[in-house]
Amino acid sequence: MNEVMAELAKEYSQVTFLKLEAEAVPEVSEKYEITSVPTFLFFKNAQKIDRLDGAHAPELTKKVQHHASSSVQVGAVDANKEDLSVRLKKLINAAPCMLFMKGSSQEPRCGFSRQIVDLLNRHSVQFSSFDILSDEEVRQGLKTYSNWPTYPQLYVNGELIGGLDIVKELAASGELDSICPKAQKLEDRLKSLINKAPVMLFMKGNKQMAKCGFSRQILAIMNECGVEFESFDILEDEEVRQGLKTYSNWPTYPQLYVKGELVGGIDIVKELKENGELLSVLKGEN
Repeated sequence: MNEVMAELAKEYSQVTFLKLEAEAVPEVSEKYEITSVPTFLFFKNAQKIDRLDGAHAPELTKKVQHHASSSVQVGAVDANKEDLSVRLKKLINAAPCMLFMKGSSQEPRCGFSRQIVDLLNRHSVQFSSFDILSDEEVRQGLKTYSNWPTYPQLYVNGELIGGLDIVKELAASGELDSICPKAQKLEDRLKSLINKAPVMLFMKGNKQMAKCGFSRQILAIMNECGVEFESFDILEDEEVRQGLKTYSNWPTYPQLYVKGELVGGIDIVKELKENGELLSVLKGEN
């Protein structure tokens, strides 16, 4: 999907594309109910106007085309007038720790970017990234804005830290660990996900579209009960998919949680339904 976004950014220059790591900005993830990755949010005039959950390239392209054409008709003039420095400031402050690089944190596209990503990951730094190859205006403008002529560039709390050499020096002196925010440990992340909603379903797919027979069965049962619940697509996050098996000592999916406690999988849910206990369990009465 990174390549798809890069191509869309080239084609629709009037649209600003920004990538954030969900775990790096938990307050944003909570506000917009991000339960799976990737999730695409569409904004216009600082208001969310649309969203797309999951890696669906054709649907993403369709939505970008639709909203881009709308912005050209009614908002392109205002967008073009936006001062570049204002846009750069927004990007720099999009996350507590922002890395402007060639490529993405998953797919660096130059040696220096690859080195700094590896270094940040080794130090468990929690960061989001922006691909400067996808936006020439940002690429050139940020050099002037920060008076720093090369990439990658690392920012913490809106302030420029520096490039690869500076980050290496900070790592060697031990200062990097105190300057940069730490990535959330897997156990803490799993606890947070499990308690994201009173009723959480970890499944293949999401509550709008199941991607396996067992997930489809449990989804039908949950919808029949009429109890509000949230879902997490384990196909979109291998770390969560494998980690949750160990954390809860439950080797298969789907997995249903109520108030942070594991209820079980499809067989347990079926038994509870047949015994007439499921609704009370989902409501946390048992």
